[in-house]
Amino acid sequence: MTTTRRHTVVLITTSYPRFPGDLTGTAVEPIAHGVAARGHAVHVVAPWHPLVRRPDREGGVRFHFYRYAPLRSLNVFGYAGALRADVSMRPAAYAAAPLALVAAHRLARRVIRAHGATVLHAHWVIPGGATAAAVAGRLPIVVSLHGSDLFVAERNRLVRLAARAAFRRADRVTACSAELHRRALALGADDARTETLLHGVDVDRFAPDRDVRRRVRAAHGLGDAAEIVFAVGRLVRKKGFEYLVDAVARLAPRRPALRLVLAGSGDLDDELRARAADGGIAGRVTWLGAIPHDAVAGWLAAADVAAAPSVVDDAGNVDGLPNTILEALATGTPVVATHAGGIASVAVDRETALVVPERDAAGLAAALEALLNDPALGAAIGRAARERMRTEHTWERVAKRFETAYALAAEHARAR
Repeated sequence: MTTTRRHTVVLITTSYPRFPGDLTGTAVEPIAHGVAARGHAVHVVAPWHPLVRRPDREGGVRFHFYRYAPLRSLNVFGYAGALRADVSMRPAAYAAAPLALVAAHRLARRVIRAHGATVLHAHWVIPGGATAAAVAGRLPIVVSLHGSDLFVAERNRLVRLAARAAFRRADRVTACSAELHRRALALGADDARTETLLHGVDVDRFAPDRDVRRRVRAAHGLGDAAEIVFAVGRLVRKKGFEYLVDAVARLAPRRPALRLVLAGSGDLDDELRARAADGGIAGRVTWLGAIPHDAVAGWLAAADVAAAPSVVDDAGNVDGLPNTILEALATGTPVVATHAGGIASVAVDRETALVVPERDAAGLAAALEALLNDPALGAAIGRAARERMRTEHTWERVAKRFETAYALAAEHARAR
């Protein structure tokens, strides 16, 4: 039987929004603030980065950043900096990792002792879970999985051994999709202590708004008649943006008002631009680069269709459950998506989204055109999607479930 108690949580992570509006680690921030809003003290331990602009405290969340890199060029630990296009490790990451791990262990220990931690919450089993296991002593540990951590563990023997050790020590494991849950069990997580815990969305921040729609369009010279397809994410293979570019190229000859707006930065920027040019749509694509989180909300409200063409990339990497899909669904903008990773848990074909096969530009084009041709269908799908987000996927509900996970972890730790 679980009981609610007030915890002092040390949240160990390698990604967290470095400044308000940053799109890196966006799922971790509302978890931290949601847990704090339920009366728990939260201490975030994360690597320092040149772009970090955080006060020592925000409400019930306190920040502790560790410096580890003697050279600015080695600040590649965390914040999605270690992987090139999310498929291979950057050489600098190998040099930075030992320094960062030592610094993380030292600071985590100090924070645990100084603030009387009662539970550790590690994000990403590697390195967060391994760090927590090394410093916890007898404290309960909750490990939350996001996707790239399992991808690396599945392909590197030493990392896999570290992940298995972290899973053995973990008192509770949460996976943000059923697919990650399954992969975690294959890597050694205990089924009795592992659960699927989907992430949430701020349904007030991400909401339909006609005034915002008009304002965003006008600011970019796009009138009411423009047919806007919007997508957001890092420009890496698992996002599948090359297939979206090809889909828009297929539609462009017969849809003169069609525009693709793509927000994000990454290693594939030049390649995607060249692909758009080769497809004859260079003038139809607006490349926003990295934008603030609030701007994502604005563009989702401004768009006619939001696209999430995620794939399992050639290296086997895939998203867990992208926050951007939840945000699009909450906005009520009709969504075209694949079922890659955890997207199937929220994107139900012809109910909350139109779902197409992965890597299928023709299928993407057909689904986009179906929604553009039938606004009533898009409106119905959008309403159903928003209602599901509003009733089942708020961050408040997620925080309550993490509170239960802490209680279960504490019970398991006492029984060890």
